[in-house]
Amino acid sequence: MSTSRNLLVRAVTRPHSLYAILDPAQSKGRPFLSILSALLKGGASVIQLRAKGIPSREFFQLAVETRRHTSAAGCLFIVNDRLDIALSTGADGVHLGQGDLPLAVARRLMGDRGIGISTHDLDQAKDAERGGADYIGFGPIFGTATKHTGYPPRGLPMLKKIRKATNLPIVAIGGISEQNAGMVWEAGGNSVAMIGELLRAENIAEKVRRILALRQAPFASSS
Repeated sequence: MSTSRNLLVRAVTRPHSLYAILDPAQSKGRPFLSILSALLKGGASVIQLRAKGIPSREFFQLAVETRRHTSAAGCLFIVNDRLDIALSTGADGVHLGQGDLPLAVARRLMGDRGIGISTHDLDQAKDAERGGADYIGFGPIFGTATKHTGYPPRGLPMLKKIRKATNLPIVAIGGISEQNAGMVWEAGGNSVAMIGELLRAENIAEKVRRILALRQAPFASSS
């Protein structure tokens, strides 16, 4: 039987894939469930719920709804930061930052569910691999106003170095758009994470479809 951990690793290892991040703060005032439904309608296969600065009970309720809808659609569900909410809602995994719960502790609690770790340099990427992470997030690749990491843009050359240094799947993040996703995949990102590019689109489902269709572009077959 495939575990949530195995399914997540397969999903983010798949070349030229999309890792959608659902952040209510980036919703342009649109209802949460309408955005979630649009992501799923467009074909998103991995959705992370990110909800900084909201009360825990509200975060939990959003996670319950996200789990319900993603399960029905066969989409993997990741919770950002909050391991307790990931466990209590049956999420497929949790994504942790450098200042969150230590990876070793998270692994004991998460068992066979997936764990991703945000990284911003070579040492952090190597530490995540040694510690047993299932994938790493790496960035910001480009400048972004959506997610503040405290780090300047890492750029594609650094992404290429990270790709050579680790065997883990890499989810690249930070300023990635429909226009530059191909370059990021080419540089070694297995998957591209997007927040504002998706959630601020006039037609979210169509935006997801167009990004997924990029996998058929010439660069995809040459990597």
